[in-house]
Amino acid sequence: MSQTEFAVNFFVALFALIDPVGNVPLFAAATAGVKARDRAWISLYISLFVFVFLTFFYFTGLSLLQFFGISLPAFRIAGGVILFLLGLEMARDDFSASGAGAADGVVGQGRAFVRKRFEMMIVPFAMPLLIGPGAISSVVIYASQAKQFGMQGAAVGVGAIAAVSVATLASFLATPILTRILGRIGLTIVVRVLGLILCALAVQFILAGFAASTTGFIRPGVAHPY
Repeated sequence: MSQTEFAVNFFVALFALIDPVGNVPLFAAATAGVKARDRAWISLYISLFVFVFLTFFYFTGLSLLQFFGISLPAFRIAGGVILFLLGLEMARDDFSASGAGAADGVVGQGRAFVRKRFEMMIVPFAMPLLIGPGAISSVVIYASQAKQFGMQGAAVGVGAIAAVSVATLASFLATPILTRILGRIGLTIVVRVLGLILCALAVQFILAGFAASTTGFIRPGVAHPY
């Protein structure tokens, strides 16, 4: 595998796992009622978080989880529980309305509001929704493959992560266009449907975690159907 093939494969895999385009409706719901400039800053903060966090795991691998005695299946199950709670809230309540309500009275505070909203969105939006166990494990796997290229491989890997972060920023900056197209009612419908999908995805995470940590408890076709 050449460095070019490595970079392309790494970018495609990471982009598919993070899926910034597919998460635009969720970002739009979480930032409903937020001024365009504040939304742009939140997009930048989240993209920087994606870059820093994935780069950190790119160089540390599983050593951090091993330090705390946490297995990847356990991390997957915990992420599934958090995603299920988020999906349940989205499917039962008007997530976009609650996001808009949370912004009332503080939008005018500018940078302070942006930091506060970003802190609220780190979990579960940035992690594990964007950066889940799949993205982390993929970063670790590609980091091991990059060793054959030496320092150049490390630089190429960081470049691929940076490219995915830029793509995430571009996708979230396009949120106002999507908001105008869908409108409040359309956005609410999309969020409720995505909430149901998130619940199913969370259950799939949990099943995969149990399948990886047990023997014969979960059928392989159920844990990994596709």
